[in-house]
Amino acid sequence: MRLAVIGAGAIGCAVARAAARHDGVEVTLFDRNRPGAGTTGTTLGWINAHNKEPRAYFELNRAGLRAHAELQRNEPTSQRWYFPHGNLEWAVSGGHVQDLHETVTRLRERGYPAEWIDRRRAAAIAPDAVVGDDVEAIAWFPEEGFVVPALLLARLLGEARDRGAIVRTGQAVQRVDTTSAGAVVRVAGGPAERFDAVVSCAGRWTGPLLAGSGVVVPMADPGAAGSPAVGYLGYTDPVPSRLSCLLTTPALNVRPEGGGRLVVQGLDLDASADPAREPSAAVRDELRARLRTLLRGAEHAEVAEVRVGQRALPADGHTVAGFVDTAARHYTIATHSGMTLCLHLADLAIAEVLAGREQAELAGFRPQRFTAGTADPNRLVAARRPGQQ
Repeated sequence: MRLAVIGAGAIGCAVARAAARHDGVEVTLFDRNRPGAGTTGTTLGWINAHNKEPRAYFELNRAGLRAHAELQRNEPTSQRWYFPHGNLEWAVSGGHVQDLHETVTRLRERGYPAEWIDRRRAAAIAPDAVVGDDVEAIAWFPEEGFVVPALLLARLLGEARDRGAIVRTGQAVQRVDTTSAGAVVRVAGGPAERFDAVVSCAGRWTGPLLAGSGVVVPMADPGAAGSPAVGYLGYTDPVPSRLSCLLTTPALNVRPEGGGRLVVQGLDLDASADPAREPSAAVRDELRARLRTLLRGAEHAEVAEVRVGQRALPADGHTVAGFVDTAARHYTIATHSGMTLCLHLADLAIAEVLAGREQAELAGFRPQRFTAGTADPNRLVAARRPGQQ
């Protein structure tokens, strides 16, 4: 069987790996640029089921956490990509405090580890984090964590290639034409190629790619300034601070990147993010100033780079996974929770594509749910406060 996978981000690489593990499947992975050049290259990488509603979406994400843990347990080398070191969140304002209380209560009722801690415990978890006098509530989510995207892609692509997958970068797929005998992939400047099945993992390009399929998947505009699909990420020079977990605070979200470097995110700043413009010096200065007061040892920290991330965000905020055309075996995946879900979604999708086994977990996430035209991406509320991602 010949399978085409479109998009070499976290989802596409996970799908290519999952498919290549099956005997008799010839996998070709296409990407218009290079692996991780899209959304995967500009993500905080928070692995969680923290604020994922409704319940079916929460359970899907919780299974995503387990999939990362399971794969890393079976990692044949010493290279790690997943760091389940927990998430420390604190709140200072009344609205955030209330949200945090509701989150902890809901998650504990579902058996998801979440606990209230005091300042002494917070200091033991993140010794150099500065918990200000105005902090009213501190919560600890011990099973959450983060991934380093480049290392995750190395793991997924490496195994896919080892099992014969062909990776074709710099080849933009313009469209997929479906026929009764399969699907035809048309690459810009190249010949049309026939495959037995196609899995589109095009992220924020999902809408245009599927435009000729008859199935509409509305997405938040990743090119509009201030869109819920757009936000800043700052990348620091090495910082001599002790931090191994994720921090989600009113000032910044922060995670380690490796080698002492940190990734920082100020959600309230994202309203000015514009993919058409370079981030301003003022944004860099603000991220740097906040970091210098958030972590001891970061008093001289420098933000070496600020990127504008463009997320893949379906119009109702939830994952899309299912056949666009069943007869031609054209399947699509689009999700805002790609880093958390990539491994689990890949296994579910490949079971449906290769074995024809419908997965009950995906019943509420089919692309056909948008046919009524009721989902409007303009109604999406942007995440501007910790825990809302």
